[in-house]
Amino acid sequence: MQGHTKLKIWLVLLVVFVLGGVTGAALGGLYRSRASGERPEKAMHERFEKMRSELNLTDEQTKAVSAILDETRNEYRALHVELKPRFDEPRQKARARIRALLSAEQQQKFDAMVAQRDAHREEEQKSRR
Repeated sequence: MQGHTKLKIWLVLLVVFVLGGVTGAALGGLYRSRASGERPEKAMHERFEKMRSELNLTDEQTKAVSAILDETRNEYRALHVELKPRFDEPRQKARARIRALLSAEQQQKFDAMVAQRDAHREEEQKSRR
């Protein structure tokens, strides 16, 4: 029984380690793309060109792959528009709950912070379009 418990502990540690590595890699890539000021369109174009070059795509294949990627990008945009309200609702509820804890002076500062964050989010979304 004791060996079984040790195995479980090691498996949990392994899962935590792997998830930490995956999360770190994903966040690192996101940070690097934002820190470098790289625009999403430029990054997508560079990835496409790398794929085209490394796979040695024909002109016909290049057009077909480009069309697939355009369609997929449009599907992602439509999905974003569809799901955005579902993300906004919990955000607004959390803000209201936080605001209820604050004094009038803190609420003013909080409102300014929220407005600044919303403006930043809007700018990011505009740059992705």
